[in-house]
Amino acid sequence: MSSSSLADQVRKAAPSIDSVVSEYCAGYVSYLASSSASAAANVESEVTFVRDLLVNAGASTRAVTALAQNLLAELVPLYKAKAAAADHGNSAVGSGTSGSGGGKLLDQALVIGAQRDAMSSVGLFGTTIDLDAVGGRKVDSRVDKKKLEKAERKIQAKLEKRAIKNVEYEASKLINAASTGEDYDEFFLKVNPLQLGNGGGANGGHAKSKDIKIDNFDLYVGAGQRILSDTSLTLAYGRRYGLIGQNGIGKSTLLRALARRELSVPKHITILHVEQEVLGDDTPALQSVLDADVWRKRLLKDQDSISKQLAAIDDQLNELPQVQDGQQQQQQQQLENDRAELDATLNEVFAKLTDIEADKAESRAATILFGLGFSAAQQHNPTNSFSGGWRMRLALARALFCKPDLLLLDEPSNMLDVPSITFLSQYLQGYPSTVLVVSHDRAFLNEIATDIIHQHSERLDYYKNSNFDMFYATREERRKNQKREYENQMAYRKHLQGFIDKFRYNAAKSQEAQSRIKKLEKLPILEPPEEDQTLTFRFPEVEKLSPPIIQLENVSFSYDPTKRTILSNVDLSVQLDSRIALVGANGSGKTTLLKVLTGQAEPTKGMVQRNARLRIGYFAQHHVDSMDLNLSAVAWMAKTWPGKSEEEYRRHLGAFGITGTLGLQKMQLLSGGQKSRVAFACLGLNNPHILVLDEPSNHLDTAGLDALAEAINKFEGGVLLVSHDVTMINRTTRQLWVCDDGSVTQYHGDIEQYKRDILAKADSSGVVQKH
Repeated sequence: MSSSSLADQVRKAAPSIDSVVSEYCAGYVSYLASSSASAAANVESEVTFVRDLLVNAGASTRAVTALAQNLLAELVPLYKAKAAAADHGNSAVGSGTSGSGGGKLLDQALVIGAQRDAMSSVGLFGTTIDLDAVGGRKVDSRVDKKKLEKAERKIQAKLEKRAIKNVEYEASKLINAASTGEDYDEFFLKVNPLQLGNGGGANGGHAKSKDIKIDNFDLYVGAGQRILSDTSLTLAYGRRYGLIGQNGIGKSTLLRALARRELSVPKHITILHVEQEVLGDDTPALQSVLDADVWRKRLLKDQDSISKQLAAIDDQLNELPQVQDGQQQQQQQQLENDRAELDATLNEVFAKLTDIEADKAESRAATILFGLGFSAAQQHNPTNSFSGGWRMRLALARALFCKPDLLLLDEPSNMLDVPSITFLSQYLQGYPSTVLVVSHDRAFLNEIATDIIHQHSERLDYYKNSNFDMFYATREERRKNQKREYENQMAYRKHLQGFIDKFRYNAAKSQEAQSRIKKLEKLPILEPPEEDQTLTFRFPEVEKLSPPIIQLENVSFSYDPTKRTILSNVDLSVQLDSRIALVGANGSGKTTLLKVLTGQAEPTKGMVQRNARLRIGYFAQHHVDSMDLNLSAVAWMAKTWPGKSEEEYRRHLGAFGITGTLGLQKMQLLSGGQKSRVAFACLGLNNPHILVLDEPSNHLDTAGLDALAEAINKFEGGVLLVSHDVTMINRTTRQLWVCDDGSVTQYHGDIEQYKRDILAKADSSGVVQKH
């Protein structure tokens, strides 16, 4: 195989890294293939050098490993053939030159090996190595010397950045220390040195700026897939940023990189990332939140320990006789010195506890927990008694209680109900530090965001002093202006080019044609404006039915007759023209009501009437649990709803944005939003009359939410929607029913009035507090 062919393999194996780096490696491989300087024994180390260089530059480990195997397969036979040819030539000349020929070959092998070692340590990042001089002869090289120097500088910068191991702080794991294998308390104390003064509390009194400015960085996910390129991140202290973008664009990856300090966040800035649920144990929920502030916990422990030591010293002093010998006097003096030292230390502990307002901690923790849905009784339940969703709320409560300088939230509304989202929104509006939240909940972003960051096309665009609605309007205006400018330039270019083509060879007009050629060359090259991703969901047409469709009369339900009743005396009907939103706190019985409506659970009292021909499309909140993720979407649908051809299944999936090969790959490779789209596609397979949707907006991006809302509005059957997404409720429903303490009643007002009632109730009880 030719050296150019091997170089092309290098380029194909690393298409996403900087071109100067890939060209550098391609040139190096070309040199290896065209040179007779190496021996077969050294090929493996040379290929390893190229492989490591590509991986460190951000190439896919899997692709580069395959490349290395191919290079070895090509180069080893090549060098063996060259060695055999050299031996044959030396033997033909005579024994007198044979030794020198063999020595020459060995010397050359040592030279290139030494060269590689130098490049991998000092030479690559220091002096420039002349590849042509190696081996004593000139070799055609594809590497431009200036590009080589530039590549060396870039590689050095990337390797230095990746070599930084900030062992001091991996903040995302403060929520769940088990993932590090390190004790939470020890880890917290190590990474959060207590800094006091100026009334700032723990970590709040230093004069250093808490603004974050990270310039010109690349960010990768998985095996070398780049999600941000030559990007800058700017977060002003005290601002609340909404980070938005399509599903799979890398928003969560950016949050994790900040939390783990893979990006250079200043060390004096504390970070908490609500990513993992709290581990369950026998610790009460309230104590778990208090324990999250390890400095307070440690200071209280020190206070108790010092107080006990002082009491012991007082007892010893009281036991000493009034008349003392020299040894007893010395002992008394020592005890008094120890007491003075302990008094001084205790005063310092008191000062620190006062500075961090430790006396208010319990009431503040209880307020946060109550706002997130934990009743006074639940706050004293052990953490292992809560489900995963409630432990995520507990993780959020711990983060809010610690008040980090940078709070990172990833889709927090997915784990909350409307009352809790209302509380969180109100709480964050008074939050004193910086917040970066990933969310597709427009109403939530409208309430809490002071700025929007739009992640797309490997870059971040900033919209200052904007909530979601303002961002959307501004971005649309930007896009229209860019499109208008682009179209105007294209028309002008076409006009100039037409004149040039017509009069280029006309002697009388040649000067004007040349003038227009210069104008054309000076025009800036504009990129066509980015088009928004558009999705269209489509539910099937509805066969008409005579009422009643679904009727609940005096229905009660309990999983265990000896325990509390989940639903009590519920009267509710759903017709083909119904557009009902069901809201209420988590645990109030909303999902249970849906199960009774759909026939998955039988009422313990009362009657449920359903039309005999009724078909229901049910979207479960945890729909992924029912999917076989080892199958493709097409295979799973064929297995679960047989009777159609593969083409019909693919066409049906295409109506919900699962197009091309997405329907044929394993569902475990799909994003959360794509799995949801598969679930929505399955709703239409039985041509339902009624859609019962339990939290359908979770995991969908803006385009998916728009498509779902439009599809619901076009659906001609009835809809019963359980959702925390205020925007989705406003866009798709006409009636609001509230589930509270087992009762289900119609609310005579819209969702905004319902939220105002929640805030009024919280304010009267003192739950929502400004910071």
